[in-house]
Amino acid sequence: MKKMKTIAACAYAACTLAGLGVSNAWALLPIQHWTQASGAQVWLVESPSIPMVDVQVAFDAGSRRDPVDKSGLATAVALMASKGVKADGKAAALDENRLGEAWADLGASFGAGAGQDSFSYSLRSLTVPDLLNRSVDLASRQMAQPSWPQEVWQRERARWSAAIQESSTRPGTVAGRAFGKLVYSGHPYGMRTTEQTLAHIQLGDMQALHARSFQACRAKVSVVGAVNRAQADTLVQQLLARLPANDGKGCQPLPAVGEVPALSKAVEEKIPFQSAQAQVLIGQPGIARKDPDFLALLVGNHILGGGGFVSRLMEEVREKRGLTYGVSSDFAPGLHAGAFVISLQTRPDQAEEALKVSREVLARFVAEGPTEAELQAAKDNLIGGFALRIDSNAKLLGNVANIAWNGLPLDYLDHWTDRIQALTVNDIRAAVQRVLHPDRMVTVVLGEKNK
Repeated sequence: MKKMKTIAACAYAACTLAGLGVSNAWALLPIQHWTQASGAQVWLVESPSIPMVDVQVAFDAGSRRDPVDKSGLATAVALMASKGVKADGKAAALDENRLGEAWADLGASFGAGAGQDSFSYSLRSLTVPDLLNRSVDLASRQMAQPSWPQEVWQRERARWSAAIQESSTRPGTVAGRAFGKLVYSGHPYGMRTTEQTLAHIQLGDMQALHARSFQACRAKVSVVGAVNRAQADTLVQQLLARLPANDGKGCQPLPAVGEVPALSKAVEEKIPFQSAQAQVLIGQPGIARKDPDFLALLVGNHILGGGGFVSRLMEEVREKRGLTYGVSSDFAPGLHAGAFVISLQTRPDQAEEALKVSREVLARFVAEGPTEAELQAAKDNLIGGFALRIDSNAKLLGNVANIAWNGLPLDYLDHWTDRIQALTVNDIRAAVQRVLHPDRMVTVVLGEKNK
């Protein structure tokens, strides 16, 4: 039966990849990469089956670069990106309503978002020449010429502040904030936007970040769709044309951001909170995305708590003892060491027992690693589901952007399944033991009932 399921998964993958224009089930479309005269770097996957193109433009301007007293600045810039554009030659200025109508008329979409590491703009458009040209031109204006309306920022800041107040009534949010503060020990990854930091953010701060960070030579552009290299090159030039250029001389390096400090001892915090469920979080700084053991830890985490109902944590905490509806573990790697976390919810009177069992499962897994059967099941699941990671242009764009942002080899996707298949029990155990330290973890328990 297992063999039949594996064959079926491979057949599904072959069909999916063929739909993307791939002749060999495990030979993906090649990723092309080049650097433009402006210094902008471009990654392209040609996907001609659908007359659409997806584009992501990423800059090193995520929240890790926010000033401590203005946490939320990058997100504020992303928020204001859709609130209007300035006039440009014969093109009239557009407020937020007219800008939204313009995108609707084009049948295209454009947006901005800020994560911990990067700030990105995303464009999706049909490749019909007239529509694509107009979409790229409007996106170029929106990237380079936001209008920064003061009254809109005051409105949005008030809404945001109210949302922060409301989130402080949610047990999961309160526990997560406490966990992040303890795990990251002052690193920017642990900063959270508050009403106070919002109050410090002014339009001048946004304009300064925009001028400093959004330059053509800093752009990493990922393109997936029905365009060839020449068309993609022209598209990217048009998209970045209004941003400051350095004539190929390159940008000055941005200041370095320090690494996440390792924990030297175990830390535990219990937070009184009136809630029906206790929140339990256990973790530590994990790995950066560039870590050579990334795939070994991906597989190891799948076995420990990332694989849903087949994971060890689910088996021991839920199935055998009925202490929770769900428990999971996860790594959140970035340019720096993102957190490793085990999370669960349980009845307040069961929090202590659930915590004890979770710690025991973790310690045993770190000491012994997986069994051969667990490793094979994880491989079958991850490899069998590989096609679902790339079964649309949007997902393929996400993978290409991941390669671009993290400096991964252009053939990374081609060898992904082979590298997963080659992992051994010893590989998983060695990686887990190097990274995870059960005796030096942060524990946050919110809402536990006192005995």
